[in-house]
Amino acid sequence: MRKLTFAMNLSLDGYTAAPGGDLGWSVPSDELFQWWSDRVGATGTALYGRKLWETMSSHWPTADQQPGATPAAIEYAGRWRDMPKVVFSSTISTVGWNARLVTGDAVTEITRLKAEDGGPMDILGATLAAAAMRAGLIDEYVLVTAPVLVGGGTPFFTALDNWVNLTLVETRTFPDGVLLTRYETRR
Repeated sequence: MRKLTFAMNLSLDGYTAAPGGDLGWSVPSDELFQWWSDRVGATGTALYGRKLWETMSSHWPTADQQPGATPAAIEYAGRWRDMPKVVFSSTISTVGWNARLVTGDAVTEITRLKAEDGGPMDILGATLAAAAMRAGLIDEYVLVTAPVLVGGGTPFFTALDNWVNLTLVETRTFPDGVLLTRYETRR
């Protein structure tokens, strides 16, 4: 069975995006950007919700060709394009860059993907992750917490019917007071 991880940047008050989808507060340090790039390089498959897919696919496919692209951005762009991706949406009709589109039930497809052989999977996008969270499909939570309060927006966690007990497996600090915490779901 494949491992499913929900990993995202979030504000100290628990939001992945501020009101209006603003992500300006989450610009990573070079060290954190490298950590994210290495994570992309190690991910077997990334599962994207539509909103985050549109954000990522509007930038990363050609980010390495932009004037002034840093070596880190060039590396990330290549890793991102190469990583297999599944996009869940009922409103878009095509995807590119090593991705396939799923328009049906996300929980059913994620359950099927988890049962397959293959490398670890990351679920990206709070709305998609909320469905997987409520279905008990997430094996690990990675919170990359920035020391900022944004006051609202898109929450990292969703309302749940039952408690989910977790075990802390890693903490790490990054520049600018960013704290990474990794938790595994206790089953």
